[in-house]
Amino acid sequence: MKHAFGALCAALALLVMSLPAQAHFMMVYTPDTAMEKVEKDLEFRMVFTHPAEAGHTMDMGGVQDFYAVYKRGDGKAEKIDLKGLVKEITWKNPESSNKAFSALVPRKNVRSMGDYAFVLVPGYYYEKEEDVYMQQITKLMVNVGGIPGNWNEPLGLPCEILPLAKPYGLWTGNVFIGQVLSEGKPVPGAEIEVEYMSHMPNMANNSMPAKSSVEYPNGVLVTQTIVADAQGYFTYGVPKAGWWGFAALGVGPAKKHDGKELSQDAVIWVQAVDMK
Repeated sequence: MKHAFGALCAALALLVMSLPAQAHFMMVYTPDTAMEKVEKDLEFRMVFTHPAEAGHTMDMGGVQDFYAVYKRGDGKAEKIDLKGLVKEITWKNPESSNKAFSALVPRKNVRSMGDYAFVLVPGYYYEKEEDVYMQQITKLMVNVGGIPGNWNEPLGLPCEILPLAKPYGLWTGNVFIGQVLSEGKPVPGAEIEVEYMSHMPNMANNSMPAKSSVEYPNGVLVTQTIVADAQGYFTYGVPKAGWWGFAALGVGPAKKHDGKELSQDAVIWVQAVDMK
């Protein structure tokens, strides 16, 4: 009887280990990343969730910082502090809701032509099941007027993904190339999770719809995993138009928070469009 019980426990453990894990993704979303000109204030939503499945929404632990970096005509980088614009909201997915944040960035802050690198530094999320904290430092590039700027320059974050293909200028089928950095140095063999935003955010009611735009044949394809090379470079062929998130796991220099293990991750979002 004891042997049978032990075998059952072992089988259950293997089953749990074999189940595909949902990826946690810090989502920084605004509808358009490439604009000829800015017609109105830019709306942002910041949500810690599972964007490929409109899954569990988590408390990100607040917002430590939210800003944009713009490279002026004289070549100097200007930091635009946006934290004062951040407001707490409730984000609702089909089966869960939690605290999230919004920001309405005034048109005057983003009307000049060029690149705006938006950076979100969230607080810490405690994952009870794993007894670890998570912090996902997230970047989103927005371009105005088609004039390139600092899209491929590091921002000096504790950890970040440096894009080597314009993250706002991708056709469907293009290749996205990035380099994982920790304190400005390449991270060899970094593990990067990739997810597609298959439930598009509804900005009017702060939610994701239940219906997915993708039929996933299995859990392996919900969250894909790639590994960077010895210099932290990775490549991904973008198969579908829309939003793609890349999260380099545990690459940040901070390894502990409140006496527990911390996974400090680097996230970047890119947008691809269909050629017509």
